[in-house]
This record gives sequence, C-alpha cells and structure tokens, in this order.
Amino acid sequence: MSIKLAYFPVQTSFSNKKTSDIPTPTQIGNTYLCPNALLNYTDNKKVRIMITPDFTNINLDKLVTHHIGNKLLEEGILLSEQATDIERSTGDYLLKYFLTAFKPEEFYHFSHPADISMNEIYTITQRIFADKTRFIQDSQQIARLLYEHSTHPKIKEGELNIALFSDAILGDETVEAIGIFKSENNVPFIKMDSSLENYSIHHDFGFELKGIDKGCIIFNSGEESGFRLLIVDHTNRSAEAVYWKDDFLQVTPVSNEYFQTNQFLGITKNFVVKKLSEEFEVSKADKIDLLNRSVEYFKAHGNFDKTQFENEVFQQDEIINSFRSFNDNWLSDNQTESLDSFEISPQAVKKQARAFKSVLKLDKNFHIYIHGDKDLIERGTEADGRKYYKIYYHTES
Repeated sequence: MSIKLAYFPVQTSFSNKKTSDIPTPTQIGNTYLCPNALLNYTDNKKVRIMITPDFTNINLDKLVTHHIGNKLLEEGILLSEQATDIERSTGDYLLKYFLTAFKPEEFYHFSHPADISMNEIYTITQRIFADKTRFIQDSQQIARLLYEHSTHPKIKEGELNIALFSDAILGDETVEAIGIFKSENNVPFIKMDSSLENYSIHHDFGFELKGIDKGCIIFNSGEESGFRLLIVDHTNRSAEAVYWKDDFLQVTPVSNEYFQTNQFLGITKNFVVKKLSEEFEVSKADKIDLLNRSVEYFKAHGNFDKTQFENEVFQQDEIINSFRSFNDNWLSDNQTESLDSFEISPQAVKKQARAFKSVLKLDKNFHIYIHGDKDLIERGTEADGRKYYKIYYHTES
C-alpha cells in the first residue's frame, strides 16, 4: 500500500530579493516561494536559510491502527495484527488529516535524563528505520507504551495510528518518517442519501479533517542527537497534557533560533507582567510600553544581543538588574542554558507578538490600545478619588 499526496506543500516567503548565487525560487506577484527555506536579503548580501519540512510528494507506505483506552479507568487496549486497509479515494483526506496541524518551525528531539538509549520510543524508532519487516510488532509496542502512560483521569480513549512515510523532505534531504497519531474526539455528522423516490437522513460518528488531536512526526535525520520531530497536541493544554510530550515521547525542543527567540520573549513577558510590579511602581501603560519595546527590538534586529536588548528596552539599571535576576532564576528552574546572543527568528517574533497585549482595559467602559510613545498618555487621580488617563494626539482618523 502506498498513498501519495500531491498538493500539500509547506512554503515560506521572503522579500528584498537578490537571486544571484542561489537557486531561483518561484515568483508569484511580489512574493517569492521556496518550499524548504526562508531566505532574507539585507543590503543584497546576507542570505538566511531556515530548514522546514516539505510534504508535497510524501507517500504513506504503511499504516497500523490500534485502540488505546485509559489505564487508570481500566478501559483496556485493542491491538491490530495486520495493516489498516485504506480506500484509495480516502488517501488524500487521510494525509491532510494527519499532516495539516503541524507547525514547521517548532522542532523537537528525543531525550532522556540519564541516556537517550533509555528512551523507549527513540529505540523503537531506530529499529523501525533499520528494519521495516517488524513494523506491526513495533507499532504494537508503541501502543503498549502509550497505554502505560495513559493514567490521568482526563485522558481520553481513542484510535492510535502508526504510519510509515517515504519521500518527506527536510531541508535538502529526502527522508523516511514515522507518524504517531492519536484521534480522541469523534464528532457526529449528518448523512443525506438519495433514492429514486426520496432521501434518507441518518448520522454517524467520525473525526474532523481540520487536524489530528495528538500527533508526532519523526524524520529519519539527526539520529545521534535524537532525530528531528514535529509534535502537536490540540486536545489538552493543561496538566494532563504533559503525558504525551514529556512522559510518552520524552522530547525537548531543538535549540535553534526559533526556540531561542520564543523562549527569551516568553521570559521577558513573564517578567514584565508578573514580576516587575512586585519591585517597582509601574502602571499598566508602563508595562504595555515595555512589552511593545521588547517586540520592536526583535522586529528591528536580525541578531539578538542581551546587553543591547536590556539597555534599549529596560534602560534603567535597577530594572535591568531585576530582569537579570529573574532570567537567571527561570533558566535555573527550567535547567536551560543562558544565551547572550543568537539569530532572531521572525516566525517566533510573530507568534509571541500576538500574545503581547497592548490593550489598557478601564472598568467595562473603555479599551485603550497603546502601540508606542507612552509619553502621550498621562495617568492621574481627581480630588474625589476618580482615576483618569489623559491622551495626547496629533491627528484623528
């Protein structure tokens, strides 16, 4: 069995183009598309390439489906002894269901506190890539491991699909890949069937094509460092969700520019929102201004320099020292190394910028959007105790 998907590219765009000394990308209007790389040109000199996966010509070579219950609730496990049958006309829909939910920037790799060889999913992955003849038995072992970790009362039962792919592209490599997908939330849908005289309407249950509930794609690349993975978990974002990523898969983020940018902006946001007001008298407008300046620094620079960032954003020595202490404590608590410089990822900046709120909410009456220059807004209190903000502006639109 082999199913090929012919219309699922992962594309990234770039601008300020200069096409000498590089492969010629495809131009659509003013946008240039290249399936495996993000290329930026600064002063017609610098070329930056970010490796991304491309599923355009991926093949689904084999699939095995098992049913996984909740071990705590004693729901049991049902293991298949043969590969799953797939109707040819369903193949494209199935690949879309499996693959569309993954974000191509956030890579992970297998890990283990003692030694990576003790990570059981990692060793099974090695075995599958080396020998496909025992794929069904290895998929059963993956199912058993997931069942052993399904001990939180909120973990739902569902179907576990283990897939073997070929012709996935990662950067300039064409590689095999293994998919581990769990479907939990089946929903009702209406079917309307016609006959010669009338229609009959009935319902059934199935899974929505908008994306898999939990998933993992393991690329056959970087084996020595734990392979390269993409993961997704749409159903659980609270405490019980850690079982998929931390307990079952045991993966950690790859420390690339996306991870580094995302992590530092997250630390900055936590400091400004949660810690700053404990040590300094700051208004909500002051916090919004600091968040805006943080994002603007990352948008304006191609490379991050910690000292430069602190001076441009926080400016005052007392706040800089407080931030350094907060940053050091966070890194220590999360067992993460400190990086004083790294290349900035525009994708991570875009993601974090959406979480940096620039709205000042006043009771239930007003929302003030602050996008810069906090000197144009003043905060005060009337003699009768009523609080106010005074706003200056140049033009009204």
